[in-house]
Amino acid sequence: MKSARLNRLFGMSGNCFDVAIDHGMFNERTFLGGIENMSDAIDIVANAAPDAIQLPPGTAPMLQERKGKERPALVLRTDIANVYGTPLPDVLFSEVIDKPVEQGVRLDAACVVVNLLSLPGQPEVYRQCIRNINALKHVCDLASMPLMVEPLVMQDNSKGGYMVDGDLEKILPLVRQAVELGADIIKADPCTDVSQYHKVIEIAQNIPVLVRGGGKVSDEEILTRTKELMNQGARGIVYGRNVIHHDKPAAMTSALMAIVHDGVSVKDALAMVV
Repeated sequence: MKSARLNRLFGMSGNCFDVAIDHGMFNERTFLGGIENMSDAIDIVANAAPDAIQLPPGTAPMLQERKGKERPALVLRTDIANVYGTPLPDVLFSEVIDKPVEQGVRLDAACVVVNLLSLPGQPEVYRQCIRNINALKHVCDLASMPLMVEPLVMQDNSKGGYMVDGDLEKILPLVRQAVELGADIIKADPCTDVSQYHKVIEIAQNIPVLVRGGGKVSDEEILTRTKELMNQGARGIVYGRNVIHHDKPAAMTSALMAIVHDGVSVKDALAMVV
């Protein structure tokens, strides 16, 4: 049953905080800050007890070998792309790892995640992502493995590399396409005007939406944004750099968990990070 795995992610509150530590998958030196030592990074985050940690197959065993019943659930990253550097390579790709769902089952993952990338002037990468999702969907259903699709609307890389485009009019159709392709969970961009995020929730047709964190920002900004996103109807968050690049990653995890699950105020959450 997919519901058994989904319950491991969303728990009693019905919400989820997934900490993404899968950045080493993408062959970008700038992505490795704070995760040079993955064993330490996973220990720090896991000890702060988020609902899930997002990892590639190579380092997922570091999480799954931890003892005890309180281990965060595993969200398995299943695809590799080379679209994040500046300048972009001459040939771009997005490819799925071999037998991703079988690997997810062997690793006792609660979910697998795959990208749906929309880059300016790069239709072939987008086409490859569609193929990846189509190949995963049927096998996920056979194995009762939830499929998280990550629709990313990205800016031209010449503007500074890995930059999301917060244009709601671009985000909405890509999220809806991910739903129609069979996503069980959506991991979506935030939009520029967060007060309009309810439109993303509505277009997702009752599929739970977890919101990406994007680049590192101040504590007050990320906590304030998270609070508003939850008020808009998001079912949770998937943050990476705002946790692993933080001076106090465990404290930031606890503060974000308090907003996602307990609805605490931004003021109270900030007090947890000081």
